[in-house]
Amino acid sequence: MRAFILSKYNTPVHEADMPEPVVGERDVLVRIQAAGLNQLDEKIRAGEFKAILPYRLPIVLGHDVAGTVIRVGTGVKGFTPGDEVYARPRDHRIGTFAERIAIDERDVALKPVSITMDEAGSLPLVALTAWQALVEIADVRAGQKVLIHAGAGGVGSIAIQLAKHLGAEVATTASAANADFVRRLGADHIIDYRGEDFAEVLSGYDVVLDSLGGENLEKSLRVLRRGGIAIGISGPPTPEFARAAGLSPIIRLAIAGLSRRIRTQAGKLGVRYTFLLMRASGVQLREIAGLVDAGAIRPVVGRIFPFDEAVAGIESLRKGGAQGKAVISNP
Repeated sequence: MRAFILSKYNTPVHEADMPEPVVGERDVLVRIQAAGLNQLDEKIRAGEFKAILPYRLPIVLGHDVAGTVIRVGTGVKGFTPGDEVYARPRDHRIGTFAERIAIDERDVALKPVSITMDEAGSLPLVALTAWQALVEIADVRAGQKVLIHAGAGGVGSIAIQLAKHLGAEVATTASAANADFVRRLGADHIIDYRGEDFAEVLSGYDVVLDSLGGENLEKSLRVLRRGGIAIGISGPPTPEFARAAGLSPIIRLAIAGLSRRIRTQAGKLGVRYTFLLMRASGVQLREIAGLVDAGAIRPVVGRIFPFDEAVAGIESLRKGGAQGKAVISNP
């Protein structure tokens, strides 16, 4: 089976011939027709997440998939061969930059019927990230104020639409060139990050979704009202995350040190900070598919790479700055 693998951290991904997936009792074997490209793939390739996602190399990268079910395990009840599905395979079972993948049925949902395979392949990771941040953690309600950084990107473009669906007033940071794009997605307030300081323009926000980290995250704390929450998806991870992930005591101690500064700042301001590393969920993908088919969320595919050009697609993640998501397509 053709696949694109990482053999050593911080080296280029390359094509290799890999064994066919082993289909377990509760697994769904999927012919991969579209695989979204995510910054998480780049962070893993660069070794940035090896402390909290310790993979044994070599591995096939890729966290998003849309395709057709080929075969199901003997214990699978919800899917049959021929079903069109989409999924974000759970951690340590990733590998969508390939021709086929076996996925735990609990991570799989039927593809939204109103969109293409390429569009469906762009959705799972970013849509689950937005859902878990805004619905699960922040419990966003109508009338609240939400700031979403990098609104033109993969997570941001979906999070804006979801926050608007939930009834929030939405601000976002974007370049002037992307202002009309994020406005069409539903953003009420657009801050040109190249010429404006969002921390001087915004105040009294209930929720910030931060995908940039560092100074941007620290400044984000200042735009929150007391009791508000900043959710970071680039880090730093928190001790709560480390405990929930079952990381070793040494790693947990290191993570506590990494996040101490931001947690201390949040405490002084009377706000909260939490780190989100999204998890796989077929149940949530079914909810998201309903929103897509109802027109509340639309995928944003910025670029499509043919399967033969997967390496170039993966390398494009280092540049960033594109609208929406890029996808590897193998119809």
